[in-house]
Amino acid sequence: MYLLAHDAEAHAPYDRARTALLVRAAALTDLALRGRLGQDGGTVTASGTPPTGDVVLDGVLRDAQDGHGFKYLMRRHRRRTLTAVEDQLAAAGLLTLKEPRGPFGARRLTVTDPAVPAALHARVATALLGSTPVAELPADDAALLALALAAAGGIRSVISRREHKIHRARVDACTKSLATLAPGLEHAVRALPTTMIAAQGGMGGS
Repeated sequence: MYLLAHDAEAHAPYDRARTALLVRAAALTDLALRGRLGQDGGTVTASGTPPTGDVVLDGVLRDAQDGHGFKYLMRRHRRRTLTAVEDQLAAAGLLTLKEPRGPFGARRLTVTDPAVPAALHARVATALLGSTPVAELPADDAALLALALAAAGGIRSVISRREHKIHRARVDACTKSLATLAPGLEHAVRALPTTMIAAQGGMGGS
């Protein structure tokens, strides 16, 4: 999700506040796909005691144990999660990272191999434009498409506004498939545009 949202020319995510929410949503979706998150009423439930082995996912999993809903968990610690993802990608050699010199500067992040995000863009395009029925798409591809395009991210480098409109029904079907993991996850993803606007207006969470 982060690499899809990365702007190579800006050496940063296309919109840091929005990307923080998308990365948080992607982490929650990843955990749900692994069977580690479910839902009881309106509350997210965490199952299984072993850690995932991924520092970022384990942090989100700990947050999910406090009895909140998906929308709350997407907002919670989102900036911290975004920074942790950047640190993890840098440690893996996928990003080079330069910290700001002053207190008001921004991190400068460069993708080390442009072929990696290009492959992700191609994967999303195939899920969107291909002939494979949505029900037969790999679950993680359908989730990635939903997060990137279902009016959630608005990442125009992935697909144009016109293409988005043409294929709206397919995107909607991918988003709807999130309900099989947890109904609240689908609702939270659909509400991301409003959540993003609120976040840019100073909504709580860090």
